[in-house]
Amino acid sequence: RRRCSSRGSVLTDSPTPDGETDPTPGRAPDDVSERSDVAPGDIDTLDTAEKAGDEIDASTGRSPLVVALMVAIGVLAFDQITKGWAVSRLAEGPCTPDTCIDVVGSLRFRLHYNTGASFSTGEGFGPIIGVIAIVMSGYLLWLARSTAHTLQVVLLGTIAGGAVGNLADRLFRADDGLLSGGVVDFIDFQWWPIFNIADVAIVGGVALLLLTQFVRGPDEAASP
Repeated sequence: RRRCSSRGSVLTDSPTPDGETDPTPGRAPDDVSERSDVAPGDIDTLDTAEKAGDEIDASTGRSPLVVALMVAIGVLAFDQITKGWAVSRLAEGPCTPDTCIDVVGSLRFRLHYNTGASFSTGEGFGPIIGVIAIVMSGYLLWLARSTAHTLQVVLLGTIAGGAVGNLADRLFRADDGLLSGGVVDFIDFQWWPIFNIADVAIVGGVALLLLTQFVRGPDEAASP
């Protein structure tokens, strides 16, 4: 005689010494440790991955990778929209009422094309930085797949989105070879290197990600 459990698996009733039936032999293993096809050394890894998925699914209804991708796409879209506005409204060169916008205090919007790294550093290393951005973005999204904390998944997606935002400029604004395009910077405090929304996402995301490692307990810090 067969019965269906609440999980949808088939339970096979087998006789016991007292004449009762025991559904255990036909029960599908629910716990990773009960699975015969899993090596003992892999049980902890599988448990961690399943717990990570369970936590994200419980809070958002989506897998960690999907959450990270959604955040990355949102950051990328916001970054590119603001850069498009800067290119259409501002102009490179000395600041005038027609080329710059004074916002408040020393903050102004001034257009600058950066062929280096974040905050207008590393001029001329655009192609190398572009390759690093590709690798970093893929690695961050891979990490998000097994991350158990929703905030960390969001931060990984934020950093990846910022990296792809600047990478898009290097790809689509290139006029002197692959990844040679200048990244659009436009936020200028005049006492700090000029930057953009993608730079804020990268630097802010990394800083907050490191902060979460310090505020988590010893047991949590040991997990991915």
